[in-house]
Amino acid sequence: MDRLIQQETIFAQYEYSQESEFEKEIIAHSKAIFCANSLYIDVKKRISNDNIVTIPDGYLIDFSFETDPKLYIIENELVIHDPYKHIGQQLLKFAISYKASGRKIKAFLLEQVLKNKSNTKSVNEVLSKSGYRNIDDFLESLIFDKPVAAIVIIDEITSDLENVLNQLTMKTDIIEFQTFVNKNEKIHKFTPFQQEIRNISESLESKVKIEDLDTIVVPANEEGFNETFLGENCWYAIRISSSMLDRIKYIAAYQTAPISAITYYAEVAKIEKHANTNKYIVFFKQAAKKVNPIKKPENVKGIAPQSPRYTSFEKLNGAKTLSDIF
Repeated sequence: MDRLIQQETIFAQYEYSQESEFEKEIIAHSKAIFCANSLYIDVKKRISNDNIVTIPDGYLIDFSFETDPKLYIIENELVIHDPYKHIGQQLLKFAISYKASGRKIKAFLLEQVLKNKSNTKSVNEVLSKSGYRNIDDFLESLIFDKPVAAIVIIDEITSDLENVLNQLTMKTDIIEFQTFVNKNEKIHKFTPFQQEIRNISESLESKVKIEDLDTIVVPANEEGFNETFLGENCWYAIRISSSMLDRIKYIAAYQTAPISAITYYAEVAKIEKHANTNKYIVFFKQAAKKVNPIKKPENVKGIAPQSPRYTSFEKLNGAKTLSDIF
């Protein structure tokens, strides 16, 4: 089992045996997991369509993109559960029941928003920016005009889980949430939902606005870059937040050391799930185009992409260093 050490104190990974115990931790740390710019509703509500019944663990209204808020269902799960019979079936049942149960979902979400002043305030602050007349109009659009997505929070991501989620047509994000303990002390380890987008929204020095994100920058070593980015006109396997899938119009390659620069970009033709994973493959419309190297600036640490990062094509076009786009 994994261990964490803090000031010579060793924390051992805690194994959850009850989903209810795991869920309490998720609720307690929901703001840290999902960020303040979202509304987490932990109410369990029975959703049914004929003989199909499912009960999601909660709902998330995400305001990362203020003009395009999204609704997610939440599934809190343990790795000890069968990903095929338990997790996969739960999400499939909800996907089937969702539209037919839309009115019921809207009714109890409206109830949860209105009965909590903080929730009401959060939604009202976004309405004027997103163009909705009122909360009722907002929920109507959220449920009936946009496809619902899912977030699975689990104590360990496995290949079987990714394989199951890959079979679903519903867009799904995975968050691995682990707990480490030493006597009565706890440390939680997780990557916040949409961390790469969150970094931009929370940065006072960001060069790009959230709403303008349309380009993904991927790090590539020389061999992979030549064989795949240039040779196959595609790039894989990329972990992409579901909220970005319909926004990405361009992909750029950051060649790692010794080049340390963005050297090529391509217009995106389509994005598909890659193999039996919850990652994606990006196909290009045509061969990648060479650009004047957008170099890593000297004496600036932490700016070179170690994993996919987002920016706008407008910022990319004509940039001289990475500081101009991130």
